[in-house]
Amino acid sequence: MTLPRPETETDNARRGRAQAPLETPLKNPLEALRQGLEDSRSSVRLRAAMAAGASPDPQFVDKLIERCAVEPDFHVRETLTWALTRHPATATVPVLVGEVRSRCAQARSQALHTLSKIGDRRAWPAITRALLADPDDEVARSAWRAAVVLVPEGEEHELAAVLSTQFGRGDRETHLSLSRALVALGDAIAPVLSAATTDPDPRVRAHALATERLSRDPDAGFAYAIEEAKRVVALGDTGREER
Repeated sequence: MTLPRPETETDNARRGRAQAPLETPLKNPLEALRQGLEDSRSSVRLRAAMAAGASPDPQFVDKLIERCAVEPDFHVRETLTWALTRHPATATVPVLVGEVRSRCAQARSQALHTLSKIGDRRAWPAITRALLADPDDEVARSAWRAAVVLVPEGEEHELAAVLSTQFGRGDRETHLSLSRALVALGDAIAPVLSAATTDPDPRVRAHALATERLSRDPDAGFAYAIEEAKRVVALGDTGREER
């Protein structure tokens, strides 16, 4: 008679594997996105944002926009914007329009930036004069870029007039952002440039002259254009004083 072989630890392990479920239940996609975007490592947050763009799902929109308001890493913010552009505008634009009224400057700026990338002109009414003159330079710059993308045909002159009120504002990067936005409006800027080049404020005149030069030669360096404009303004002021 053959006696049964005693069970070994290996036998028990095999039996356990045989009885275990064949597949582990998948984590809820929205919960996986939330955990990824809230991870302390920017590389993990970046991968989460990329995954949300690679496999768009309307339930991701609110979380992606919410993260835009607080994400500290520039590259992750850009990927969040890209992920949002991969979703239908009908799902993203209404939420982004609400976000441009946020008290948080980064939320306003990133929402405007994303709207400019989506390019849906139904968002145009959200680009208010208040946003175009927002006290936060980054928000204002995002609003200028969004405005020139979303402005309806025929309203370029009015937009140019509003943007011209910001001449002389901020640092060189802010000057360049405004000049580029105005140049993108084409011939509509001619009257406002003409008026601004005679403004009593020398900073406004110099900025307008630099924008005029940039419009004539878009490939010219803006730094050179602004320095040249300052020299022209300084010489003009000296001439007036001598007279």
